Amino acid sequence: MSVDVARRPRPVGTSSVMQRTRAWISNPWGKPRWLIVFTLLYIAWCLIPVLIAVQFGFNEGRSRTAWQGFSLRWYFDDPNLSVWNDPSLRNALWQSLRLAAATMLVATPIGVGLALGLARWRGRGAKPANFLMLFPLITPEIVMGMALFIVFVYLFSFIGLGTQAQVLGHVTFTISYVVIIVRGRLFAIGGEYEQAAMDLGASPRQALRMVLLPMLAPAIWASLAIAFAISIDDFVISQFLKSDASTETIPTKLYSGLRLAPSPALNALASLLLAFSMLAITAAGLFLRRVRRREGRRGSAAEELARLDI
Repeated sequence: MSVDVARRPRPVGTSSVMQRTRAWISNPWGKPRWLIVFTLLYIAWCLIPVLIAVQFGFNEGRSRTAWQGFSLRWYFDDPNLSVWNDPSLRNALWQSLRLAAATMLVATPIGVGLALGLARWRGRGAKPANFLMLFPLITPEIVMGMALFIVFVYLFSFIGLGTQAQVLGHVTFTISYVVIIVRGRLFAIGGEYEQAAMDLGASPRQALRMVLLPMLAPAIWASLAIAFAISIDDFVISQFLKSDASTETIPTKLYSGLRLAPSPALNALASLLLAFSMLAITAAGLFLRRVRRREGRRGSAAEELARLDI
């Protein structure tokens, strides 16, 4: 009797439900059911702290934990502590913008030239040169900052620490990003257009200037925006190569200010840093969307920019 009870089958309905549930979860070819949930949780995890920090930059009082009402006090209104009226905060903002603009304008032309040269180099040194161009990307930034500090203090002491050293340091590690973006565009274009232009009588220089560079315009604009965004929020190299308080950038000022007596003015300064970075990336996205419409291509310009598929 006990054996019959042990062998008695389970209800058919319960078994079928469990089997369907197990198959629904373990089906590798099914529609991704949890991917959207995990993606939204990750986005929320990343964005909520940032939004909270930005929110308290508009706080009426000095508290950075309790909301006391909306105000622009820490941007303009406070006569002593706001970003606009505090000389140290205003100088950090100006220094960051100056470094980012200089890095963008110097690194992008050099990176475009290097990308063209590396893409056309055929020889024994081509592969080592390509690897060395990517070396700044795989080098820890703190190692890069320390190395640049030693270079400017002991080898090229005539430059010295300060704005010039910071610009050279930012350009050094930003060029690699420009090369990657432009080379991707070069491989997508191919050499047929230049060859066709030269077959029609154009010189190599005319083919480069009138055919290839206009086709590289989306990659060049994306490189400008990314170089600006990378430079403006860099901390390690800016910290190593600064000379005094006059060459502090927004990240270094936030670091030093948060260790002392922080005020919501630092939140306002961080919000401006975020705004300028987003403005640069948005400008690049708008330009890419305009190029896509002119070329009649479909898809999302933002998705292409995120994949660097330009």
